[in-house]
Amino acid sequence: MLRDDIARAFGLGGDGAAMTDMRLPEEQPASARPKIGLALGGGAARGWAHIGAIQVLADAGFKPDVITGTSIGAVVGGCLAAGKITQLTEFARSLTKRRLVGLMDFHIGGAGLIGGSRLKRLLDQHLNGIRIEELPQRFAAIATELGSGHEIWLTHGPLVEALRASYALPGVFDPVKLGGRWLMDGALVNPVPVTAARALGADIVICVNLNSDLAGRGTIIQSHGSDPGPLVPELEVRPEPRWYDGISGAAQRVRNIVGRPAENRPGLAGVMMDAFNITQDRISRSRLAGDPPDVMIGPKLGRIGLFDFHRAEEIIELGRQAALRSLDDITILAAAEQAAAED
Repeated sequence: MLRDDIARAFGLGGDGAAMTDMRLPEEQPASARPKIGLALGGGAARGWAHIGAIQVLADAGFKPDVITGTSIGAVVGGCLAAGKITQLTEFARSLTKRRLVGLMDFHIGGAGLIGGSRLKRLLDQHLNGIRIEELPQRFAAIATELGSGHEIWLTHGPLVEALRASYALPGVFDPVKLGGRWLMDGALVNPVPVTAARALGADIVICVNLNSDLAGRGTIIQSHGSDPGPLVPELEVRPEPRWYDGISGAAQRVRNIVGRPAENRPGLAGVMMDAFNITQDRISRSRLAGDPPDVMIGPKLGRIGLFDFHRAEEIIELGRQAALRSLDDITILAAAEQAAAED
């Protein structure tokens, strides 16, 4: 098996008595192995891929000592640190379009379309009373301060409130006030929080980047006229998914506010989602270039929409596949780090 071959190559095991060193990472004393950090990126429904990646890492014996997360990454990471990943997985797989809309308390007059109290009650069922500083692993949820644009690492206090602040997508959820600061989605400043994982003590940082496979990665059009004309064929506006079809009540009222797009003209929902995708992609590339992870897991999520929470089974499997592709790299790196520490 490749893991055995790698371990022997780095002097971590062998035949006979030497095989006592052939223990999985979590079976070794903390002082005898490198600390593993797991940085989970933002990406709304695509974040269910984190669950699949975590399952593969756990099966291979890689238990994170440090967990950092942004937006949906903070939710999955927080549940992992709190020992509630099984419950989160069951919840994700139970979601349907109708149940998803039922969890959204749409309102008019706030800073976002969704107040978030129903989702908070759902988180409270499993995470109420848990404080970040009491978790068995170091944990940080990344948020953005409204106004100043500061990147905020939430490293202590109630876990549920930290998660709410980290996923408060502007225009969708109301911002959350914590410690005297109004906070919103951390993906605006740090979509894949590798830097935070290193700062909290990780020797090896594995990240799950939900934006690595998005279609339409931008370039520069150096000469383009301002004369009106037909759309570039490949950029014609596609019909937006009507997630509200068959839903009555509050969701229908929101549909009426958003309105239907004119022919070949994007609607409000499409503009918001494209803007969020573009922003995350650009910021992710910039941040990861400046502080790259040791291993990046990049699920192929280009066909998954930001609000496709009801496709959990498919998304989790895409996360598993991506982690399996990266598993040899992680194993080699962990063996090398341990060998270096023992020299």
